[in-house]
Amino acid sequence: METKLQTGERAPLFSVKDHEGKEISLENLKGKKIILYFYPKDNTPGCTAEACSLRDGYDDLLKAGFSVIGVSPDSEKSHQNFSKKYNLPFHLVADPEKELITKYGAWGEKSMHGKTYEGVIRTTFIINEDGVIDHIIPRVDTKNHASQILALYN
Repeated sequence: METKLQTGERAPLFSVKDHEGKEISLENLKGKKIILYFYPKDNTPGCTAEACSLRDGYDDLLKAGFSVIGVSPDSEKSHQNFSKKYNLPFHLVADPEKELITKYGAWGEKSMHGKTYEGVIRTTFIINEDGVIDHIIPRVDTKNHASQILALYN
């Protein structure tokens, strides 16, 4: 399912706490490029591959001027464990109420093994320094996500 947001639109504002209790908001990140990625669940194969790809490419992403924020409905405690287990150097946001996930259109109908259900639609938004959506990646290459993002700017 495609998100309702489009490239060229102003990204919806947000102010949330990361897994360490630090306040992060779109306003405070103005002037930086932001990778805002939505994923279904900590410690699952695809989500772990995606997070580790971003971790492994983190230095290159930083050099390119990016700040990375991962969002899932998992709890803050789950994010703390996930971050520690895989040595993730970026923000993870717990969104159990799915407010940010819904605001960005990353919640909807999915199907697996012939069954449909509601869940997080793995999507990455690249937000530019002015708070405008530059790119939306609906088909995330979980194992190569950092290079998938960097390729958009080369």
